[in-house]
Amino acid sequence: MPKIVDHDAHRADLALRAASYFSEHGYGGVSMRKVATHLGVSKSALYHYFPTKEALFLACTKEVMKSVAVPQASGASQEAQIQALTKAMAPHFGSEMALLFDYLRGKTAEDIAQDEAMQVSMAAHHAAVAEIVGEDAAQETLEHMMGQLLIGYIRGINGET
Repeated sequence: MPKIVDHDAHRADLALRAASYFSEHGYGGVSMRKVATHLGVSKSALYHYFPTKEALFLACTKEVMKSVAVPQASGASQEAQIQALTKAMAPHFGSEMALLFDYLRGKTAEDIAQDEAMQVSMAAHHAAVAEIVGEDAAQETLEHMMGQLLIGYIRGINGET
């Protein structure tokens, strides 16, 4: 009897596992051959699900962004919820920013504005913040959080805000 494969679930699993490989090696340091080897699949199997490295990176971004969520803090103030969300983002912030800048290297501002992976990432973060502070204050709050995370990372503070 032939093996029944849930292709959508398999694709999502490959993307999630590839995301950690991208984080570890950077965008420029990753080839489809290396990712396939890391995932334990053939290069042709990887290309079956992701026709380009960019398509794989976008799939990784989509899968990772599904996990961006507001920490549940029943009855907590908006400030406490934003602090909890910022703290939840802190441990991986440095590696994510390194990967982001590697991915964006050589792209123009227009390229970045139109990049689907960047749109997916920004929309997920914006939605998480808007859930706490509302749509009107979301962008300013997100910018403040990103600034806090960057300064904390530069100072060597991981997981603290």
